[in-house]
Amino acid sequence: MARAAVPVLSSLGPVVLDRDGGEPLHRQLYHALRQAVLDGRLRPGERLPPSRALAADWGLSRNTVVTAYDTLLAEGYVTGRVGAGTYVATSLPDAAPGSLPARDEVRRGIGLSDRGRVLAEAPAIARDRAGRPFALGTPALDVFPFALWAQLLGRCWRQGGRTLATEPDPLGYAPLRAEIAAYLRAVRAVRCEPEQVVIVSGAQQGLALLAQLLLDPGDEAWVEEPGWPGNRAALLGAGARLVPVPVDGEGIDVAVGMARGAGARLALVTPSHQFPLGVTMSLARRLRLLDWAAARDAWIVEDDYDSEFRYAGPPLAALQGLDGAGRVIYVGSFSKVMFPALRLGYVVVPPDLVEPVRAARRHFDGGTSVVPQAALHRFLADGHFASHLRAMRSLYAAKRSAILASIRDAFAGFATAEAGEAGMHVLLRLPPDCPDHALAGRAARIGLTTPALSGYHRDADGIAGNGLLLGFAAHEPAALDRAVRDLARLCVGDRN
Repeated sequence: MARAAVPVLSSLGPVVLDRDGGEPLHRQLYHALRQAVLDGRLRPGERLPPSRALAADWGLSRNTVVTAYDTLLAEGYVTGRVGAGTYVATSLPDAAPGSLPARDEVRRGIGLSDRGRVLAEAPAIARDRAGRPFALGTPALDVFPFALWAQLLGRCWRQGGRTLATEPDPLGYAPLRAEIAAYLRAVRAVRCEPEQVVIVSGAQQGLALLAQLLLDPGDEAWVEEPGWPGNRAALLGAGARLVPVPVDGEGIDVAVGMARGAGARLALVTPSHQFPLGVTMSLARRLRLLDWAAARDAWIVEDDYDSEFRYAGPPLAALQGLDGAGRVIYVGSFSKVMFPALRLGYVVVPPDLVEPVRAARRHFDGGTSVVPQAALHRFLADGHFASHLRAMRSLYAAKRSAILASIRDAFAGFATAEAGEAGMHVLLRLPPDCPDHALAGRAARIGLTTPALSGYHRDADGIAGNGLLLGFAAHEPAALDRAVRDLARLCVGDRN
């Protein structure tokens, strides 16, 4: 993006104009000069540069500068006449110079709604964009076929540009919805037709949309304990009252959920690969959860965020496929299989929710951008997705084995790894006298991203214990081994 920073006056300091931005240059110049007057950087009676000289210094047309000066003159910030000298007014229309608070002080005074405050104060989701070892949720971008993806984008635009440029269906691009429905039926045993598939801008948007549509402020919603902060934030944004339900080796404990929140309107679960513990929900728990939802007329939202990467046996059938009462809504994403910036996910809703969801999308954002949907349709239909997924499964299985071997060697007798049967991370269990949050802080100082298990608890007295989450998908085995040994030296080395 082309920008220019040129001092207009010594008292004004450098001003930046965004020449590629959406706001006209004369408005940008007007705002910059007006703010300088209000801040007191341009003082009452001070002369502004002649419009011709300022235009030459900035590489602007003289009309741009004249228009900005005329606006300031009309609003009373400057006096004089263009061509005969322009001066800062001695009496301002809004306030005296320096009397306005700074921009950040103004923003702190903005009143948020109750839900807005809850969202603003929700724990931040840690994002590591520097590619440091153990960052969570980052796929192996070095092996994604980006050249092929670029070709598909270009081909879709050339062949269907006029059609793709029209207003999108709020539910998504119809050919992509049909392809996703066929894939989910074949691979995940999801019971759905293309009409039930809704394309969203990432799974997080899908969860937020469902929460807004299905929950009233104050409604109870079950969340897994521990669990992903983003899921909780989506429910909090709808004003829900969260009911933390512990997770054990069989998944979410439905009996505890019924005792703590029998009247809940919704349960948000990750049955195929629970985050962060990595366990799979047992069949007994699945059936009991479905019975609860049917009896209470409640909703179950199944977040199937990375079950494609399963290393023991065939992919598990989705919870949605067992649902005979139409109470399960299935949510998935392509971000972890392909690349995070794609921001394309999908929601499979029961038939009677299709039209309410369509209306909600129409009012919220009108739908998701169509061009990447068309390219994704070709990526799936032409077999590229299946091929890429097979390659990633094999690659990640090797990396998973490598990091587990490194942990056994470097942490022998001190800590153990729990890998589960799927996913892109392992859980390193630590002894009680090695607090995970303290170790995570020390690891960050040597360039390692190791989220602490305790950070995913809503309640301080959770049952999951003490540990670190180690993502392995984005790094080669040798790099993972070095990082594991560096981490081990931080805690094991202190005792030797």
